Amino acid sequence: MAGNKRKRARGGKGKKKGTARNWLLAAIAVVVFLVVRFVQENPVLSAWIGALLLALLITAGVVALKVRRARRREQAERDRLIEFTDGMGGVEFEQWTARLLERSGFLDVEVVGGAGDAGADVLAEAPDGGLLVVQCKRYGPGNKVGSEAVQRFAGTARAYHGADYAVLVTTSTFTAPARDVAGRVGIVLVDRVALAEWARTAIAPDELTAVPSEEPLAG
Repeated sequence: MAGNKRKRARGGKGKKKGTARNWLLAAIAVVVFLVVRFVQENPVLSAWIGALLLALLITAGVVALKVRRARRREQAERDRLIEFTDGMGGVEFEQWTARLLERSGFLDVEVVGGAGDAGADVLAEAPDGGLLVVQCKRYGPGNKVGSEAVQRFAGTARAYHGADYAVLVTTSTFTAPARDVAGRVGIVLVDRVALAEWARTAIAPDELTAVPSEEPLAG
């Protein structure tokens, strides 16, 4: 009995699919008939419409090609910047980050990294007057920044330096726990991909409210 019910159910579904397919084919046939009849009765107008549609298709294709090429150029520039920062040493990366901040509209940028820096490598004034404290982690791409590093930076950025904005920048990436901690304590994280995009556009992360300048960044 159960087997017969399943067979009948499958048979019912098959009939429904067949009916829907037949209706679709019938609708397509009607549309084709109407189009052919319209072309026969209005050859000049049909030619104009065809030319317009062709022009629209060509324009859409050209625009799509330009967008695709632009995206490829942007990705190539991001890849170049990632490779460039991967080749830096720690001090060089701090100095490069400072120049990026200046280019992005921050003021009074100062590299302060070194012994006794209490977690701050770069200090700057944000466009709204707030104090920006940046810690730079020049890590290899396979060496992720963990939650412990974020916790240590969070403990000094505001309590010791009085930061209004605390940013941890790395040439690597962050672990999931690190991102979770950063979200809880208000630390802005910038990984290698976000950093390359920042350098490419001179537009800082939204949380930092900076205004880009026109001066190009070396590298």
